[in-house]
Amino acid sequence: MVLLKRPRNVTSPRAAAMLYGDWGTSKAYVPGIAFALAGYHSFYLILAMSTLTAIVGINYIWICKYYPDGGGVYSSVRHRSRLLAVIGALLLIADYVVTASLSSLDAFHYLEFSHPAGWAIGSLILLGLLNIFGPRHSGGVALFLAVPTVLVVALLTGFSLPHLKSVQLEAPQGGLLGNWLNFVGIVLALSGVEAIANMTGVMKLDPGSTEETPSVHKTARRAILPVLLEVTLFTTLLGLAMHAVPGLSGHTEDMLRYLGEYYVGGYFAKAVSIVFGLLLLSACNTAIVDLIAVFYMMSTDGEMPQVFSRLNKYGVPWVPLMVATALPVLVLLIEHDLTRLAALYAIGVVGAITINLGACATNFQLPLSWVERPVMLGTFVLMTLIEMTIAYEKHHALIFATSILGVGLALRAVAKTYPRRREVVPTISEAMPEILAQKPVASLLVAVRGVTDTLRFAVEEARFRQATLYVLFVREIAVPLLGPEAPQGIDPEAQQVFATAQALSNEVKVIPLYAVSSAPAEVILDQAATLGVDYLILGGSVRSKLVKVLKGDVIDQVARQLPEEIKLVIYG
Repeated sequence: MVLLKRPRNVTSPRAAAMLYGDWGTSKAYVPGIAFALAGYHSFYLILAMSTLTAIVGINYIWICKYYPDGGGVYSSVRHRSRLLAVIGALLLIADYVVTASLSSLDAFHYLEFSHPAGWAIGSLILLGLLNIFGPRHSGGVALFLAVPTVLVVALLTGFSLPHLKSVQLEAPQGGLLGNWLNFVGIVLALSGVEAIANMTGVMKLDPGSTEETPSVHKTARRAILPVLLEVTLFTTLLGLAMHAVPGLSGHTEDMLRYLGEYYVGGYFAKAVSIVFGLLLLSACNTAIVDLIAVFYMMSTDGEMPQVFSRLNKYGVPWVPLMVATALPVLVLLIEHDLTRLAALYAIGVVGAITINLGACATNFQLPLSWVERPVMLGTFVLMTLIEMTIAYEKHHALIFATSILGVGLALRAVAKTYPRRREVVPTISEAMPEILAQKPVASLLVAVRGVTDTLRFAVEEARFRQATLYVLFVREIAVPLLGPEAPQGIDPEAQQVFATAQALSNEVKVIPLYAVSSAPAEVILDQAATLGVDYLILGGSVRSKLVKVLKGDVIDQVARQLPEEIKLVIYG
């Protein structure tokens, strides 16, 4: 059996849109929280937060450069200390839990619903139910929402610019310690860069690089830099615009909506409400999906019990889905104050980023430049101080983080006590080049999900045409595949398909191909083009209309993009 590498199908615009779904939402609540903490002295806090965001973003561009197969905290630290990598991943889980809670809550504040906490809990449950089917449109939704969000923010900033000349900035008050504590209170919305770093293993390769020597530095840089510039510039300007409003008070949860009403008018305020409400709900869904993905990644790596990697029939790990839905709901049942939720959020994301930066900066096997290493070390020290401050000052945040760590490490102990028993599929590293070198005169590719009539038809068709038959089985995992590619365990369903194909073949040459992917259509298209087959055979789909809406139709996606020289046969 030939193991196919997972496809690198994440482009820089798609990665940027997913990053904007986290960083872009920070404008919705950072100015309001900053004003609640420091009033008309808060501009310098916002400026400092924007500077920190830029510094962290630059550090993560470097991390993506040196870890093209996964640069998130778990992936980059695991080769040095698996325990520290698990702690980093658990802190990231804590961050994603609160991201889902905070984003859903603030979404309904922007949409001006009464009882926003109740609506937020309902939306979390609904998103959990929808994710049973493993919808894969989150990247497309993020890209769709990013455009109107940037437009609305640019218009709001433009209308506020003439008023900025009247701003009289007041020097921060409260001394060094008081201002430091206020600054730590708005260190939010940094987890997007962790998600981007985790995705380097599925990013498009840079021009000129290969799978043997991969590089995604340019792709990652093109994804991070535009978002970094937009977020830091507009957040700072909107913070300044906030100071130009006389007698401002309240509006911690919906500051941009109020600024839209003040500077432009009621209709524009409604537009701000709708755009940011939808963007925050999209960020909530992304956080749930990322939660599932982190649990699944650790389970397949033996750091979580095996039950966390068991899939439903739609390719979704069902236990992580239940946990990823229940935990944010539980948080909102206990706490629904935005400022206190912000502290819960910060302790997780800051901890994960601190571990990642520290591990990379002190890894002397990485060829960091004379600029990169000192800057990364300095950022690590700064983030460590922020994390220690949050832990010391925000006791509820410390209790939350230690609870997540305690339960997570207990589950890890269970996984280590009862390790999974599985064979590992032998990797045939040179198989694909050999196959391409011995390209037959006629060849067929059949993609199947089980022993079906389509498989039997494909074998008979190959026998009739005296052609080689490639049998492709794609194990669909309907969550992002994070981190480095792990060895795959034996897939009984795939083994049955390949054994049946061999049994039916008689003298037909059958070559089994196996892949794990969240995008089966892209794998099928890639293999059809790479192998240069004459015919591609697919079985007719019997999925319900709801599933097709949520997940898309594989046959339709393949038919629209298949090269003209390859004939498509749909059986059944």
